[in-house]
Formats: sequence, C-alpha cells, structure tokens
Amino acid sequence: MASEGDKASRQSWGERFFGVFKYSRRGLELVWTTSRALTVALGALTLAAGVLPAAIAYVGKLIVDAVLAASALGLEADLGPALGWVGLELGLVAVLAAIQKGLSVCQSLLRAMLGHRVNVMILEKALTLDLRQFEDSEFYDKLTRARREASQRPLSLVNRTFGVIQNAISLVSYGWLLLQFSGWAVLVLVVAALPAFLAETRFSGQAFRLFTWRSPETRQQNYLEVVMAREDYAKEVKLLGLGPMLLDRYRAIYEKLFAEDRDLTLRRGLWGYLLGLLSTGAFYAAYGWIAVEAARGRITLGEMTMYLLVFKQGQSAFSAILQSIGGMVEDNLYLSNLYEYLEQPTPAPTGHALKGPTPGDGVRFEGVVFTYPGADEPAIKGVDFHLRPGEKLALVGENGSGKTTLIKLLTRLYTPDEGRILLDGLELSEWEPQALLARLGVIFQDFVRYQFKVGENIGVGQIEHMEEESRWKEAAVVGMADPFIAPMPEGYHTQLGRWFKGGRELSGGQWQKIALSRAFMRQKADLLVLDEPTAAMDAEAEAQIFDHFREVTREQMTILISHRFSTVRMADRILVLNQGQIVERGSHEELMALGGRYAHLFALQAAGYQ
Repeated sequence: MASEGDKASRQSWGERFFGVFKYSRRGLELVWTTSRALTVALGALTLAAGVLPAAIAYVGKLIVDAVLAASALGLEADLGPALGWVGLELGLVAVLAAIQKGLSVCQSLLRAMLGHRVNVMILEKALTLDLRQFEDSEFYDKLTRARREASQRPLSLVNRTFGVIQNAISLVSYGWLLLQFSGWAVLVLVVAALPAFLAETRFSGQAFRLFTWRSPETRQQNYLEVVMAREDYAKEVKLLGLGPMLLDRYRAIYEKLFAEDRDLTLRRGLWGYLLGLLSTGAFYAAYGWIAVEAARGRITLGEMTMYLLVFKQGQSAFSAILQSIGGMVEDNLYLSNLYEYLEQPTPAPTGHALKGPTPGDGVRFEGVVFTYPGADEPAIKGVDFHLRPGEKLALVGENGSGKTTLIKLLTRLYTPDEGRILLDGLELSEWEPQALLARLGVIFQDFVRYQFKVGENIGVGQIEHMEEESRWKEAAVVGMADPFIAPMPEGYHTQLGRWFKGGRELSGGQWQKIALSRAFMRQKADLLVLDEPTAAMDAEAEAQIFDHFREVTREQMTILISHRFSTVRMADRILVLNQGQIVERGSHEELMALGGRYAHLFALQAAGYQ
C-alpha cells in the first residue's frame, strides 16, 4: 500500500500547481495569527516596493530629457529642472531602500516568531498522540519531514505570495510604460521567461520527492550523530572501538544523499542556464530594437533610456513572479508534510468518570489480548487476574514474555484489542485520564534521567506539586534517596547530569532511588507499579529497599516486575508469564511445591549463588 509521501510525490504538475492556493491560504492564516501587525506592515511595504521602481524609471526618463533640453540651449540653459528631477529620484531611491530594509526587518521578526509557533504546534500535536504512533517508523518519518522544513516554509510561502503581488504591481507599471512603445515588446517579455519557469517547477517537484523518500536515511544520520556525541553512549563507543565503524556509516549515508543532490543540482543548473539564455537573448533583441527606433528619431533618448530600463526590470519582475510561483509550488509540497503530520488522527475522546461503581474492588484483567502494530503474534493472550487492595503481585518470566506490555496496558499507554481492564469495577477507557493517573505511581525499567535539579527530578512524579520542596523531601525519604541527597552542596537544588554547568552524575542505584521517590510523589496513588526498580542495586541494598517498601505500601496495591527471585518471593502472589500467557500463579511456597516453571527458574538462579 502506498504511503502518503509516495502519493504526494506522484501528483501531477497541475495538481501541485493548483494546490499552491490551498496552502497559500493556510500559510497566510498562520502568519496572520502569529502577528497581525507585522503581517500588515509586510503587506503595505510590499505594495510600496512594487510601485516605486516604475516611478524611479519614469523620473530617470525625465532627467535625460531635461538634460538634453538644457544642452540644446547651450550656456544659457537652466539646469534647475534636471537637478530637481535628480533630487526627486534620490528621494525615491532613499524611500525604496528604507522600504526594502523594513521588509527585511519584518521578515526576520516573523521568521523567528513563525519558527517558534510551528515548532510549538508540532510539539503540542506530539503530546496528543498514542504511544503506538511513536513506535511506528513511518510516523517518525512524517515527524522528521515536518520538523526539518516546515518551520521555514510558512514565511517563505507568504514572502513569495507578497513577492508575486509586489512584482505584479511593478509589472503592470512597466507594462503600461512599455505599451507606449509596442505591445510586441510586452509579449516578448512574457514568453521569454516561461521555459525557465516550467523547468524550475519540475525540478522543485523532484527535489521534494528526494526529500520525502530519504527521511529514513536522515533519521539514521541523526541517530549516528547522537551515538557518537552523547555522554551516555561515549563509554561503550570508546571501549568497543565503535567510532570508526559509526563514522564510516555516517559518511556512507552522506555520500549517497550527496550523490542524489549533486545530480539534481547539476541538471537544475544546466537547464536553468540554457533556458536563461532565452531571456538574455530576448533582452538584447529588444535592446537593439529600441536603439534602432531612437536612432531613427521615433523616440527620444530619454524614452530610449526609460524603455531599456523598463524592459530589463520588467523582465526581471516577470521572471521573479514565475520563480515565486515555482517556489510556492515547492513550499506547498513541504507544507503538505506539516499539515499531514498535524492532521494525524488523535485517540478517541476518553471517559469522564472520577470514581468506579465498586470502590475497593482493585484491578481486574479479564481476557485481555493485545498485539503490537505490525506484529504477527499477540504479545498478550487471554490474561486474567484480580489484584485486591493492599495486595503485592509479582510478574516473572523471560524477556519478551509480556510483563512490561501488561504494565503499558494497565497505564493506558496501549488499549487492549480484546478483553477488559477494570479499576474499581470501571473499564480504564471510561476513567477521566488525570483521575486515573492520580491513582497510579509507576517506575519503568528505562525511566528517564532528567537533566534537572534533584528535587525537580523527583517532583515530576506529580506535576501539580513539582515546585513544592516539602513534597520532594517527603517522597525522597520514603524512596530512600534522602540520605545521599542531603549531603550534596546544594541539596535538592543540585543540578544532575552533565549537559549543564555544575551538573553532578549519580550511580545507577542512586538514580533508581530517585525514580522510586518520583513514584511516591503521588501521595494519593493506591496502585504502585515497579518495573525492575532495583536492577542497578546490590543484593543488600535491594533487600533493604523492599523491606522498607513493604512497610510504607501496606495499604497500597503493588505490581512488581523483577528477575531477582529473592525480591519476588516477598510478593503475596506471583504470576508466571510465558509467551504472553499466564502459565502459573500462586505464592512462592505454592509455586515451589508445584515444581513447575517458577521452581525451575528459582533453582537456576539459586544455584548461581552457591
């Protein structure tokens, strides 16, 4: 099935051309809502810049005629009129220079404001999308395309739209002056510029197709840059000697992309030069024609000067109009990427319930089935269990058995394909999102190590109370992080990570205690989910953590994922998963007596300590 990018790339020239007006309107609306004052100023200055060049050309004619008239009178000539026209032209040129500088200032300000506005729109959209969309490579290609060019294209489209208006006004002015010489001159001016315009429009489409098709390679380049230049990859890259291999891959992608760009650039340049010769030839043909007419006395030298200037500038104005329209076609194609991304479907409206019909019922999984997008086999197959208030439940199984997927379903990062998940007797989809999240405290194995202050790293666990220092300390005490935070020079205001000046790095075990404290920021949470929360700690620290943890979560439901059976055995009930199914369930003693998969895995791990 063809992707959206492929469909766009196969649009006919006519479809792309007339599609300009759709995105011109949307681009103008975007610029207008970003800054009405700057947009009005840009429009007014554009109109003025369109009229003044013809006026300057006409005053130039008057200067030449005044000089010729004065020279005919000899020494008695009054040079006042000629000098007056020179002064007027100076004034007009000064005004035009001010207008052009004003246009540049308006464009610079709008460019900065629009770039920020579009990036915010992209990020706001990202916050509304499902986790499965972020795990889809095609979606990431759309996001990459939108972010790479779209922040520049709205202003480019508007500038070119105003450029068409400006040059059209100039062209009408030039055309009116040139018609006084000959209508054929106007026709030559128009026809000579068309071939270059058609070629440029065609090459714009080819450039867009290249841009669209190679998004995956661009993402690969970005990823390789991150791996080679980020501190969290640096140790392994150096120790394993991966640098030369990664750099070779980076160069190979560049060479492939550059070869495509070089081919397009050379063909674009050659055809642009050859077709540009038509415009040059047309100008010099008109030059000769006007010179002959002046030599025969049919037009004055002032008129000859004006017509030559008008024809040249008219030719430039008409070429600029066609180039702007060709550029608008290209902008239209790139803006289609932005709006294609912004119009991605968002999740269906969620529920509004703040409580369930049977408070205290806990969590129920009923026949839950889930398959990841693009996968052939379900990751979860018919899972059923009931977690009661205050109960501690452990999930064990090999990697890929479905443990973390269950947590993603419970936290509504994914929605089951079949079956139901209920909290207090109400399906998760019917809960108001914030009310549901307030009931959950979650630590994932790959928790984020924010380059924030210590307190903020904990505070993000409850965004409404992120700035409350008293809550930081309360959560850190429960999460057993306070003992190593308190001695820090700036305490809870110590910067973490190496990205910013004065940042301090923590050990893996300390980071996990920060993450555990983060979960305890949600003081009203009655369900805690811990996915390998002590993987970076030694056995003694882990035992202390879980003894403490059982004490402080006596009234709360807990789901624990761990590969350490010394931790798992502390749970009230254990579920053993294999290939997405629950194959055993019971307490540690019950499962050991069963002599099944759990007992086998426990014996294997215990043997490692003997």
